[in-house]
Amino acid sequence: MIDTTRHIDVFNPGAWGQRRVDVIGVGAIGSKIALSLAKLGVQNLHVWDHDVVEAHNIANQVYGASDEGLLKVVALQDRIEELTGCAITQHERWGGERNLGEVVFLPVDSMAVRREFLEAHRLSASTRLVIETRMGATHGQVLSYRPNDPASLSRYEGTLFSDDDAEVEANACGTAITVGPTGDIISGFAVWRFLRYVAGEDVEPELAIGGRSPQLVQL
Repeated sequence: MIDTTRHIDVFNPGAWGQRRVDVIGVGAIGSKIALSLAKLGVQNLHVWDHDVVEAHNIANQVYGASDEGLLKVVALQDRIEELTGCAITQHERWGGERNLGEVVFLPVDSMAVRREFLEAHRLSASTRLVIETRMGATHGQVLSYRPNDPASLSRYEGTLFSDDDAEVEANACGTAITVGPTGDIISGFAVWRFLRYVAGEDVEPELAIGGRSPQLVQL
């Protein structure tokens, strides 16, 4: 197991104990969130993804060339076990399950999935904080909301729009652009939001660096 003494004043794994954390989607942002949580010492970590590792994922996700063709959740377990000695719980697809962890990270690509999750977790008995991310090539957002707070839910719902209205930056081949360092920044902000929750700080400032860089928004 890893030695967490250097950050125990910021996050104490023993104090957090077996409280569950879920990461739904372990791509460019979610794979890095999951690895960071494991390095912090989160013990009851569940990850969800039905995709397999492809060659183009290696440039901006935590996977390596040897992982190509594996389910992302399987490859992520191997990577986390190699780097931390910790185990995670794997799930291939979130299908509307409601009884998830106290904190849920939602680094997904689809607005439809974000809305589906919002509806499924209104007044959830188990989840107290949802941390959601959005990413372009050069910018992104981290938003969080509390499923048991109607005002927080309403404010978050106001940030949603249809997938048809989403502005997706595409390369010459027509595929979405993602850049590894952008994912690093956004995943770092997302985990930082988790640490502030653990510390009992419920009100966050909006963070912005530069013109089109990541923002952290408390809803």
